[in-house]
Amino acid sequence: MVKSRRVFTREFKLAAIKELESGKPLGYVARQLEVNPNTLHRWRREFREQPMKAFSGQGRRVLAESREAELERKIGQLTMEKDFLKRLLRGFEEQRAAANGGGPSTRRSATKKKP
Repeated sequence: MVKSRRVFTREFKLAAIKELESGKPLGYVARQLEVNPNTLHRWRREFREQPMKAFSGQGRRVLAESREAELERKIGQLTMEKDFLKRLLRGFEEQRAAANGGGPSTRRSATKKKP
């Protein structure tokens, strides 16, 4: 399987350099941005050598897209967990009903109060 090459915007690269210049460790910034530390070194060097000409290409990846993808993955994971737990609860309720003689469940809702 061929891995596609990621392309970053000028704004993303400048934000990464700003994080480095704020005193945060290179490894930490690299992990946060999911970028190789050597790439961050190269970006910083290019910016220091020619700040006005650095990163003049057209990039496609932005920081927000990365965060958005992460949140979408989390939503998918939580949805799967919720569905699993619903099926599990339904199975327990069916077992309980079968143990009670097959009649309706005697479980009362926590929101309903007996008059």
